[in-house]
Amino acid sequence: MKNATSNTFLGVDTGGTFTDFVTVNEDGLRSYKCPSTPDHPEQAILSGIAALGLNDHVTDGSLVVVHGSTVATNAALEGKGVKTAFITNRGFADMLSIGRQTRAELYNLRPEYTPPPVPAELCLETGGRLDAQGNMIEPLTEADLAALQNQIAKLQPEAVAINLLFSFLDASAEHAIAAAMPASVFVSRSSAILPEYKEYERGMATWLNAWLGPKVADYLTALQRALAGTPLSVMQSSGGTLDAENAAQRAVNLLLSGPAGGLAAARQLGIDLNRPKLMTFDMGGTSSDVALIDGDIKLTSEGKIGPYPVAVPMVDMHTIGAGGGSIAFIDDGGLLRVGPESAGASPGPACYNKGGLCATVTDANMVLGRIPADAKLGGDMPLKLDLAQRAVANLAQQLSLGIEATAQGIIDIANEHMVRALRVISVQRGHDPADFSLSCFGGAGGLHVCALAEALGSREIIIPNNAGVFSALGMLQAPRERQLSKTLNQSLKQDKNLAQTLGAELSKLADTGREQLLKEGAIANTLHTSASVDLCYQGQSYTLNLPWDQNIAALQKAFHRAHQDRYGHELALPVQLINLRQAVRAPSALASIPQHKYLTAGEASDTLTVAFLNQAVPRYQRTQLAIGQRIAGPALICEEVATSWLAPNWIATVVDNGHLLLHPTTTDKATVDSH
Repeated sequence: MKNATSNTFLGVDTGGTFTDFVTVNEDGLRSYKCPSTPDHPEQAILSGIAALGLNDHVTDGSLVVVHGSTVATNAALEGKGVKTAFITNRGFADMLSIGRQTRAELYNLRPEYTPPPVPAELCLETGGRLDAQGNMIEPLTEADLAALQNQIAKLQPEAVAINLLFSFLDASAEHAIAAAMPASVFVSRSSAILPEYKEYERGMATWLNAWLGPKVADYLTALQRALAGTPLSVMQSSGGTLDAENAAQRAVNLLLSGPAGGLAAARQLGIDLNRPKLMTFDMGGTSSDVALIDGDIKLTSEGKIGPYPVAVPMVDMHTIGAGGGSIAFIDDGGLLRVGPESAGASPGPACYNKGGLCATVTDANMVLGRIPADAKLGGDMPLKLDLAQRAVANLAQQLSLGIEATAQGIIDIANEHMVRALRVISVQRGHDPADFSLSCFGGAGGLHVCALAEALGSREIIIPNNAGVFSALGMLQAPRERQLSKTLNQSLKQDKNLAQTLGAELSKLADTGREQLLKEGAIANTLHTSASVDLCYQGQSYTLNLPWDQNIAALQKAFHRAHQDRYGHELALPVQLINLRQAVRAPSALASIPQHKYLTAGEASDTLTVAFLNQAVPRYQRTQLAIGQRIAGPALICEEVATSWLAPNWIATVVDNGHLLLHPTTTDKATVDSH
């Protein structure tokens, strides 16, 4: 490979509807968007590489690719994992079926039957059982291993998940079982995937990794083969990247791969604009993701994907089925509904002219004039206004409404879905949306953000440059990262020896992370660590994560404050330390993003009639805007990969690097400048 200064960097975000590209080299930054190919995701990636003229860079080895993949996500949501055997200790074969015995519909006397994650015939029991102190109470014998080998030979699974009790204290039995498995079987050990307490959550993470692993491995292998050895990294759900070879073994860590890229870019945006408090809103073609950033990306180990708990660290994000492709329909009661079903990439919204007949949010925006009739998706795919009008008209006839009123109704309902999601991650957690800048991205985010801000009472909106491909940009800005953890589950006592012991354990985790990153080519003196601990009151099941402080008394006080902030009260109970966590990071492969180039002129290119206002509004091309320029709404601000609707009573100001800051016209300028 050529030296780093001559490399071309490519960020790729594969979504349910579109695949987004951002390429950066010495000539600057370019973006591209094309329809996804869900059955073979690599085809869209190769098409984008060709369209961007990067095939020669693949050939000469100067291309570096960072990829956010939805292969694991889609397979999990669609229930399309591989045949997987689950191995645990005797008496615990039903572990994943019983779970926590929570019910999705508590008062439904006739709930629908939900099949267990693993069929009973694929749940195998064996020895190797430890107690809570790590003492062996039932050894793993040679006879046990032989019996497992016979069972696996008969069942012929593609993958095996091994989850023995308390294996995070001693992984030797899991290692022995893994070594006894056939070489052709994908093996996932709980002691490697999630070495923490709670056997159900650990088991689910291990099973998900095994269930999805072969599909992820096959996909990444096919992509690497097509890229002819081009360096390939993959975004993790935690907001950092890892090399494709390791990613192929860590499918469960990729479940929020794409959305995490958007948050990585948003974190850098907050740093660049000195806005540490951001409420992010990522609206794509299939779904919308919302999150809160308060200085850094917040992680959770209590995430979910579909019906499954996912206890590995992932960005704390709330996702709903409301995107540009969300389908509008009339329900059995005669009411207008929107989503969660999406038109996806094929056939897509009616205006795509690919055979879609259902009205979508994108069609409604086009009918209302907020997407110009002459717009070309991604710069080269023309849209058809008449097809959008026809699709919305079908609904309007059933509702006995005008076509424009129906389109506005679709938008209003979609907006309400997104406002509710934003309130979940702000108001319901004790945060005032007015304290945060609302940052929108994704191909459809800029069309809805003003209405969302007004509903939430937000005083500032940020529409970043390259918002339509922001997650792909974030892939290039994300650090290389390892998230490591260890369960201790002991009382947090004010003891000097305890602080030293915990510090030593955290150092061991840090050494493991450094070793892994150095093998990926990271430079030793650029690595940095971030230690934290999971704490709770004695007897509680849920923890709060706090930064590590070797002053135990200060750490206890910090926990009491955090509990008060989160739950509204403190308890006079001892504090329990459950898990140690250590994040080890190396800088992203790309040192910086090129500064945007501007022309001095920033006049509106033309005017377009916006139906619901019944007036012509100016249309601006974003690449023509000048630093410091102010635009008063209503206006359309267009670019190749997105369109933004600047609503009446809002003013947009162009700031460094082409980002747009939006404020209500009633906001005092001094307040804006000091925000």
